Amino acid sequence: MEYDYVVVGAGSAGCVLANRLSADPGVTVALVEAGGQDDKLEIRMPAGFKALFKTEYDWNYTTTKQAEMAGRELYWPRGRVIGGSSSLNAQMWVRGCAADYDQWGVPGWGFNDVLPYFKKAEHRVGSNNGGVYGTAGPLHISELRSPNVTTAAFLKACQELGMRRLGELNERVNEGYSPTPVTQDRGRRWSSADAYLRPALKRPNLTVLTGATVERVVFSGNRAVGVEHGGVRVSARREVVLSAGAIGSPYLLLRSGVGAAEDLREAGVELVHDLPEVGRNLQDHLSSGVYVESKQPVTLVKAESLVQLVRYIVLRSGMLTTNVGEAVAFIKTSPEEPAPDIELIFAPGPFIDHGLTPPTGHGLTVGVVLLQPESRGRVSLSGREVAIDPGYLTQEADVKRLVAGLKAAKQVFTTVAMRPYAGGPMAPYWAPESDEELAQWVRERGETLYHPVGTCRMGTDAESVVDPALKVRGLEGLRVVDVSIMPTLNRGHTHAPAIMIGEKGADLILQSRSGHTGA
Repeated sequence: MEYDYVVVGAGSAGCVLANRLSADPGVTVALVEAGGQDDKLEIRMPAGFKALFKTEYDWNYTTTKQAEMAGRELYWPRGRVIGGSSSLNAQMWVRGCAADYDQWGVPGWGFNDVLPYFKKAEHRVGSNNGGVYGTAGPLHISELRSPNVTTAAFLKACQELGMRRLGELNERVNEGYSPTPVTQDRGRRWSSADAYLRPALKRPNLTVLTGATVERVVFSGNRAVGVEHGGVRVSARREVVLSAGAIGSPYLLLRSGVGAAEDLREAGVELVHDLPEVGRNLQDHLSSGVYVESKQPVTLVKAESLVQLVRYIVLRSGMLTTNVGEAVAFIKTSPEEPAPDIELIFAPGPFIDHGLTPPTGHGLTVGVVLLQPESRGRVSLSGREVAIDPGYLTQEADVKRLVAGLKAAKQVFTTVAMRPYAGGPMAPYWAPESDEELAQWVRERGETLYHPVGTCRMGTDAESVVDPALKVRGLEGLRVVDVSIMPTLNRGHTHAPAIMIGEKGADLILQSRSGHTGA
């Protein structure tokens, strides 16, 4: 099997690439995905994502033991299905702020450079507040169809605490509070596969291979010429593009002999190219939270009732249209912060242990997310398997910011607006008070917010894994186009930048097309 372009990973960025590259009928494109079809009801149903965790639709990763997190191994879900993590996520469309992209310092990737690609993707349904969003793109973005009554109370609480009400969450400066814009279409999840892949499937020049776990990139000298899965080679005349995410893309490079020479020798992998930074610079949004009992039985605990299921199937409304994180606030924990360092996410239900622990009753959650972690980790090989070490809380500043964020979350529940709903602490939350107790709570119960990035860092320096055109340094015919290229995390969520990177990456590939050089 030979194609002009072989794209590995049918996730957020990969679906964008499959659509944009195959729009030229003169080229052939193969999209290679380890998972299967995205036809399960829980994928379509916005509130159903927790039912997909630890199933065949999930890579079900586990980190190494985290010394600063009470020695725990943390669960990291990632999508292993058409649509990738956009088929499993909480549908929050949160770009971050302008400073997030300007701080990268990479030519062509400042906020003004990438904003057109966000807008190219967006189809904003409803209000657009002065053109913040695009309106003609394939990705549907809307307000929640049936927000919970307690979400309105959270928004009033933020106002009561003196926060700024954002006209739209994705303004250039995002300090303030807002309902969450979601990637939904009339109460249904609208994934990258829905937006980009499905409209392109009728094209004869696009081939989608599912159930195909890529083991390695194939090289001829220093040029990538294809990939292998299950003993089958898929050849690329022009380029191989890795869009397997912040874990999958560096893992494939390492397995293929691209990485630190000494590490590859220890793993028994034949060296193709010495590129020491592959897998390093791993960053993730670590999350903690405050849980309280709800005085009124109005929360999402009732979402899985027969009444709500019928309401969803017949009307596409009700509690099952929720994305769980129905509203957010971005805050600075000190005046010295150049932009928000903490995000507060309101869930009108007890979202405990990734939603995998059944609630004991009605409850409310304010999640606390560390937006700009100073800690760094890495993805590496353990034998031929992947090892994920996020290095959580290895920098003390991260602990201090999370403690300050927890104090802000606790304050939300003391407001007049939340008084009719917020009761006492809800297990496992034990109402820690002192800084030491709050830090202990983070270490013992903190979890990922599912936003790993950075492991194939983009830059202009010789040590970066990819250059500003997303080409892997020192090799030909090989690019990485996904969130692994992000030098630092955005103060938002990573689905939006993943789509943006897919859009911009596709343009870079199309602009550079000249013969079969991939240059």
